[in-house]
Amino acid sequence: MVATATALPPTAVPAHVPAFPTDEQQNALTEDCRRCPELAESRTCISWGNGPPSADLVVIGEAPADGDPEAEQWRGGNLTGMAYTSRRSGRKIRQVLADAGFGHDDCYYTNAVKCHPPENRDPTDAELANCRPYLVEEVEAIEPAAVLTTGKHATKTVLALDDDSLDGFLDSVLDPLQSEALSVPVVPLLHPSYQEVWLSRLGYSYDEYTAAIADTVTSVDDT
Repeated sequence: MVATATALPPTAVPAHVPAFPTDEQQNALTEDCRRCPELAESRTCISWGNGPPSADLVVIGEAPADGDPEAEQWRGGNLTGMAYTSRRSGRKIRQVLADAGFGHDDCYYTNAVKCHPPENRDPTDAELANCRPYLVEEVEAIEPAAVLTTGKHATKTVLALDDDSLDGFLDSVLDPLQSEALSVPVVPLLHPSYQEVWLSRLGYSYDEYTAAIADTVTSVDDT
């Protein structure tokens, strides 16, 4: 069962110290991938999923950050080879979920697209489709209680597995849906990079948002 916000499991990371994944937690599905020539040309390395194989949650981001070579640790997926390891997004989403009660041992982090798009552009529909088989392989291997999609593109690529589409992303936030293709409930979340912009529009303070995440994830896990 997934932990609740009111009782962190003994293995959970303290909310004020999001843990950085170790190299041993990287789940590289292939040594190389050339499905998207432009991404293969622009990337420094493929940014693979990371986290415990027994995680209760699979957290899906959009694409790896370009990376900050000056950062001591949180350098970004394009440089570390691991999803959600940038200071701006990676550390922030791990903080959000820790504050919601889901610590380092509860979450497996990955991206809808495994390579950094050039000039920080959005991934194309073709790139999302090319990476989708990797995403399915990861979710099927982890067998999570729920999938959390962060941002429009991550949510869109999961919906596409059931030939569904996304009309308005903000309306989908914290509104659970069932993915028949993945056989798991899906909970869309705000992308951490734009979280502060949209929280007030959705009527949440930060504490209310993390509490709502905890309540929503726990409720779908109990169904």
